[in-house]
Amino acid sequence: MHDGRLPFAGTVKTVEDGWIDYNGHLNMAYYGVLFDRTVEEVFDELGLGRDYRARSNCSWFSLAAAFHYLRELKAGDEVGMTFQLLDMDAKRAHFILEMYHLRDGYRAATMESLAAHVDLEARRTLPMPPDIHDRLAAVWEKHKDLPPPAEAGQIVGIRRKGN
Repeated sequence: MHDGRLPFAGTVKTVEDGWIDYNGHLNMAYYGVLFDRTVEEVFDELGLGRDYRARSNCSWFSLAAAFHYLRELKAGDEVGMTFQLLDMDAKRAHFILEMYHLRDGYRAATMESLAAHVDLEARRTLPMPPDIHDRLAAVWEKHKDLPPPAEAGQIVGIRRKGN
């Protein structure tokens, strides 16, 4: 159940019928769609998104992402997400989103991501301008002392006794 430590981010999203796989639940690829749409909304709200790209010719590229599928979602389910900034530096943002089933309140999935600030002409990373850095730093200030979700930083692999 969502514990209220972070506000929901982005709009409520609905699992579409065409996203259901042969196992009768949301196909893993569409978790990425739902998370990506939310990241775009969060970045737009913070002034790091579409408008910023249009005026600066800079944007954000994903460098890595890790998904944890915790509980099934079915067609018509509505989900909400939280966004937590885990770390940042002059060129990168490390964050995690948690997806919640809105009717029943359970966590359905998480997505942890590392994104880089990129000059779109040079196709290379570069430091954020001060105003963008300050906006992200304000979020970091609010999030830096929050405990991260258990899935943050996990390594994928088979755990064996004695390891």
